[in-house]
Amino acid sequence: MKEILDAVIAAEGPGSSADFAALPLPGSYRAVTVHKDEAEMFSGLATRDKDPRTSLHLDEVPVPEVGPGEALVAVMASSVNYNSVWTSIFEPVSTFAFLERYGRTSPLAKRHDLPYHVIGSDLAGVVLRTGPGVNKWRPGDRVVAHCLSVELESADGHDDTMLDPEQRIWGFETNFGGLAEIALVKSNQLMPKPEHLTWEEAAAPGLVNSTAYRQLVSRNGAGMKQGDNVLIWGASGGLGSYATQFALAGGANPICVVSSPEKAAICRAMGAEAVIDRSAEGYRFWRDEHTQDPKEWKRFGGRIRELTGGEDVDIVFEHPGRETFGASVYVTRKGGTVVTCASTSGYTHEYDNRYLWMSLKRIVGSHFANYREAWEANRLIAKGKIHPTLSRSYPLAQTGQAAYDVHRNLHHGKVGVLALAPEEGMGVTDPEMRERHLASINLFRDAASAVAAGAAA
Repeated sequence: MKEILDAVIAAEGPGSSADFAALPLPGSYRAVTVHKDEAEMFSGLATRDKDPRTSLHLDEVPVPEVGPGEALVAVMASSVNYNSVWTSIFEPVSTFAFLERYGRTSPLAKRHDLPYHVIGSDLAGVVLRTGPGVNKWRPGDRVVAHCLSVELESADGHDDTMLDPEQRIWGFETNFGGLAEIALVKSNQLMPKPEHLTWEEAAAPGLVNSTAYRQLVSRNGAGMKQGDNVLIWGASGGLGSYATQFALAGGANPICVVSSPEKAAICRAMGAEAVIDRSAEGYRFWRDEHTQDPKEWKRFGGRIRELTGGEDVDIVFEHPGRETFGASVYVTRKGGTVVTCASTSGYTHEYDNRYLWMSLKRIVGSHFANYREAWEANRLIAKGKIHPTLSRSYPLAQTGQAAYDVHRNLHHGKVGVLALAPEEGMGVTDPEMRERHLASINLFRDAASAVAAGAAA
């Protein structure tokens, strides 16, 4: 791996394709994995008590064979998403069920059905090899990858690739993910690395940025327009921080819901004016495990109107799920939209349907992004219109701690992981553009540093 790393560091711009193609591939590489024989290790424990630090391993694994339409990438950096947490705690099901199902679809897919799962759905790095049929990308290209893996053999996926019946999330429902020194991707997952960002910054937006774009901006999601009031749960988190930026950049009015004064300050630093610290204001949407409290929905709606000049929200950007969904349906304006992409607090949603059907509201399901949406989202990053929300990075060997931080909501924005990159700050090829956006790029890092300094004091 040292020879590959030296070549990446030495290359200026895209480097020499011939030089990278001539680099010998190692027989194995370091990768963060879960093990199939440990899938029941947390049996009987509550979700909160399951610890990714005990289930995630740093293993030496064989380099996979490159198939048609695929690419091997030297991973300089990656990041942790909530799907990495789900994989690490084997919820809602063990991801080995996904790998087994995928492995049955073709001899090429059989490579993914292994007793270990290399996880991770983000990367920034350099192409090492391409398989037959790959023409757009060459060894030496500096890339990021989105996580949409599809076969496109069915007509269903050709209008919207997310509707392909064999659509999967790379590194979650497939093997050979990005939390490793080498990753295997389909070549159509690759996109140009933003030149003004470091490796770890470029790796951070992929999954969450594209997910937020489809969920909020795309016609496949809420179709946000100028002037919309947009309620954003977890507005300083890995997903919500991009939704907040899209709302601000698109002329909408984000109403940011957070859980601490520090996270409220981050939202205001991004430019949001309407911020609700739900912990400080004491919202409790459930009286007990089985009973919601509509009075709290009403109190929450009243607070939103105070911040919007008496208006209800046009769009609710939903991802907590069970804990917040009843309130989300209630506070949406007549004819408005609740768009949901996850259920981090529970998958069984309960709401009063009278507030949905009698007020002609819509619930829209949204999942990652299609090829076009992922490209558009990455293009906005590359143009400096949307910025990474990286707060800190861990070395590959401490991925378990990074996943623990996300699982316990101890983080701001995104948590990065350095793979082959020996330190932060490497990989920038447009320093002039970087300088213009430096304050925005460092916003979440600075906020994390301030919190750490306050805790130390």
